Amino acid sequence: MRLLLYNIRYATGHKNGYHLPLPFSGFFKKTDVNLQRIINFISSVNPDIVALVEVDSGSYRSGKFCQARTIARQLGFEYVVENKYPGDSIAQIVPLLNRQSNALLTRQGIISHTFHYFEQGVKRLVIQTDLQEIAIFIVHLSLKYRHRQNQLEYLHNLTLKTDKELIIAGDFNTFWGSGELSLFLAATGLKNANVGNAPSHPSHAPQRQIDFILHSEGIRIDNFYIPDVRLSDHSPLVCDFSCIAS
Repeated sequence: MRLLLYNIRYATGHKNGYHLPLPFSGFFKKTDVNLQRIINFISSVNPDIVALVEVDSGSYRSGKFCQARTIARQLGFEYVVENKYPGDSIAQIVPLLNRQSNALLTRQGIISHTFHYFEQGVKRLVIQTDLQEIAIFIVHLSLKYRHRQNQLEYLHNLTLKTDKELIIAGDFNTFWGSGELSLFLAATGLKNANVGNAPSHPSHAPQRQIDFILHSEGIRIDNFYIPDVRLSDHSPLVCDFSCIAS
């Protein structure tokens, strides 16, 4: 199976006028054109599973349409999407923020899905999607180191509650380096699919490894690469894998 992980930055783009006429003004612009470019890219990769971070689920930027639904309809995926902020967060009453989400799209049958929430941080959503053979968790960790460490402990506890092979994919915001994950990987037994530690951010000149696909021992990585695509500030990650027991 092929998994694509992509922080699409709400399809607001990157470089080429993103900070014009004012810094970060691109964050507020319409997204239709760039979203279609992203859809075309996803189609070219032909993934079985797509883990999307930073999806607009219906603000004015996307014309009130959910970007995950638009992608799913064009490419023939099932999908799960949810706002990344918990129900009691002040972000839920702020226009634009209350449509900022993460999503899982797949051509595999979705057995079930669950929305978990970290106890600390602003972005708290964890999407757990159970497929036939694997459980996939999508995360977007906090910008604060202390919160990230607490979130990783929470994730560890979640991994103990599934008996399926496991993939955790997302934007981990490991600004202090991938060593931040050392204790987490040791505790869970998960492996980094990016064995060469190739950076993915920023996409125009990658220097940091902050996007990760982590997997359990029963999953074999057959291929991994990071395409040179600059439709977001993050580069996408493409991972071909198979379950060893299959």
